[in-house]
Amino acid sequence: MVVDYYNVLKVNRNASDEDLKKAYKRLAMKWHPDKNSSSAEAEAKFKQISEAYDVLSDPDRRQIYDIYGLEALKCGQFPSPSRSSGSGGGGLRFNNRNADDIFAELFGGSDCGGKSGRFGECGSKNSNGNQTIRKAAPVENKLVCSLEELYKGSRKNVKISRIVPDDSGKPSTVEEVLKIDITPGWKKGTKITFPEKGNQEAGMAPGDLVFVVEEKPHAVFKRDGNDLVFRKKISLLEALTGKNIRLTAPDGKPLTVPITYIVKPGHEVVIPNEGMPISKEPGKKGNLRIKIDVKFPSTLTDEQKSDLKRVLGGSS
Repeated sequence: MVVDYYNVLKVNRNASDEDLKKAYKRLAMKWHPDKNSSSAEAEAKFKQISEAYDVLSDPDRRQIYDIYGLEALKCGQFPSPSRSSGSGGGGLRFNNRNADDIFAELFGGSDCGGKSGRFGECGSKNSNGNQTIRKAAPVENKLVCSLEELYKGSRKNVKISRIVPDDSGKPSTVEEVLKIDITPGWKKGTKITFPEKGNQEAGMAPGDLVFVVEEKPHAVFKRDGNDLVFRKKISLLEALTGKNIRLTAPDGKPLTVPITYIVKPGHEVVIPNEGMPISKEPGKKGNLRIKIDVKFPSTLTDEQKSDLKRVLGGSS
């Protein structure tokens, strides 16, 4: 199959040097083996893109390619157009440069003090000591969750939009739906990262998209770490004589807590293992803490005062 280098770079035959450079950068970022580590196709595409740019960016080789084709350029049977006709034989031979060298040359390798590294970017180095491709800045979004979602776990489908270069290199907006599985027990501030799902700039790898958990206020419970706090008001009579406190856990389970003793204002009842799930310790939960507020009557009649004195042992 005959390869059309112009088609490989997605440019027309009148493309300028700047057009070629922009096209190469855009496609090289897309097909670089570092971004497609498990794809043999990507490596082949990356080499083909680099080869196409290497030929078309050289005026002599481009002219021979345009007139006679790739095979003529490879076999070197035609003289370089820049040489005089009297210079004799010895055509311009095809020079297949290393794809990584071309990438390093165009992505700022010369700005790294002569130490461009394998990938030619003045970014951080990987574990092998080679330069890595620079990434765009990460994008953070809030992931608002109800207490019930954080208690039971759930799946959220989140629609995102991000800016990436199109085939012509112009910024365009693409939309995508991401699935986020919420682990029971996640807390406010938990971060979920989707690598390279953020915005992308020309000449850089896409940034990461980071979701940060935000917890909605709950009408009944307040979260305190792994504990759930439930406030209950009871009357003075109930504080003195006892009461069964009934409530429903965030997963819908009914709970009954009997109070059979005299309760003072500010008393707290602790029920182990009925709080929030602990995400790092499956099967374990924090505590349910019931904070009891005693509601005192605003007024008492003389008869009520007399009765209380009699019952509580006070003098009449």
